Amino acid sequence: MKSSKVKFITEKLEQEFENLDESDFLKKSIKRALEDLKTNAFSGVQIPKKLFPEKYLEKYFITNLWKYDLPKDGD
Repeated sequence: MKSSKVKFITEKLEQEFENLDESDFLKKSIKRALEDLKTNAFSGVQIPKKLFPEKYLEKYFITNLWKYDLPKDGD
């Protein structure tokens, strides 16, 4: 497994995440996802390049894209 660094795309997004209540299910799920991604950079499903949103290519110059599914509320 390859470990990795995990960053929020903007400081504003990171701050909004930090402002969520610690007992919030979404915050707990995202924290778990971040830890999973730090441990294994290949967690989730790789998105084929032909399916990359054009907006992501233009704005973020991505060359690789993965999707990580969060659990449904209460699962």
